[in-house]
Amino acid sequence: MKSAKSLRGKTVVITGGSSGIGRAAAEAFALEGCNIVVAARGKEGLDETVSLCRDLDVAAMGVPTDVSIAGDVQNLVNKALQFNGRIDIWVNNAGVMASGKFEEIPIELNEQVIKTNLFGYMHGAYSVLPVFKKQQEGILINNISIGGFMPAPYSAAYSSAKFGIRGMMECLHGEVSDFPDIHICNLYPQIQRSTGNMHSAKYSGLDFKIPPFAADPRDTAASIVQLAQHPKKDLFPDFTSMILKNVYGLFPKPIMNTASAAMRVLMRVKKAPNDSGNVLIPSSEPHRIYGETMFPLPSRKTTLAIVAGLGLGLSYMLFKTKSSK
Repeated sequence: MKSAKSLRGKTVVITGGSSGIGRAAAEAFALEGCNIVVAARGKEGLDETVSLCRDLDVAAMGVPTDVSIAGDVQNLVNKALQFNGRIDIWVNNAGVMASGKFEEIPIELNEQVIKTNLFGYMHGAYSVLPVFKKQQEGILINNISIGGFMPAPYSAAYSSAKFGIRGMMECLHGEVSDFPDIHICNLYPQIQRSTGNMHSAKYSGLDFKIPPFAADPRDTAASIVQLAQHPKKDLFPDFTSMILKNVYGLFPKPIMNTASAAMRVLMRVKKAPNDSGNVLIPSSEPHRIYGETMFPLPSRKTTLAIVAGLGLGLSYMLFKTKSSK
């Protein structure tokens, strides 16, 4: 294996840096000795992440930013250039989610999910790629999620944004193909044990916590650092994300119908009040990396065994169902 490329002294910009994967990524890059610029809407969470990075003895700055607004993102680029004269790595990470029956989620929330998740990544690429071209180098890392390959049930706007990001970046790969030192890297992790679920909007009676097999945000942050050290076009950072992609690719309709049926059961059982979450306003507490899981966490070996067993069992069941038709 190639030795890890040193990132010490590089300037890294991370959107959605106030909690979850964004905060974990800021921590991970700080441990590599990078200069950190973090962006988020909420100042309190932003200040906490900056303090975390400074405690790790690196230069850090927070820039209040709503990535759905092009002017805010251009301001972020300008502030980052003033901070250290260049931008070496840009991590598109900020995102929001609204789950529930499509027609029962207020249209302004659906629109904002698209603006934050799809336009936010577009604004990041649009503003930083000219900087990279001027420098003749730079790395754009997009934390897309497995949602770029398979839809999240009862999350239509979220899914459309994730599919859109993947399509946009596929096109941009061609546009930078004549710049050998500019890289666009896409990450496709599974559901995370982060605060994202706690902050998301939930409608139609939905109320759910993170499943125990969810990925550790610090592991995902380590994969983001890995892409910065050894850029590659696409990376599935965990076993579960690869299984989900392949199984969904083989049996898209049964997978989607089964997952949707499970969500409908959850709606009837929970009957929770509607919650607009952080879609329209900055995230409230907690500002931290980890969220709440529905059950106590199993060991890593147990998690891998459960996921592998479920994946193999589901594949066999769907294969038998398909072959019997």
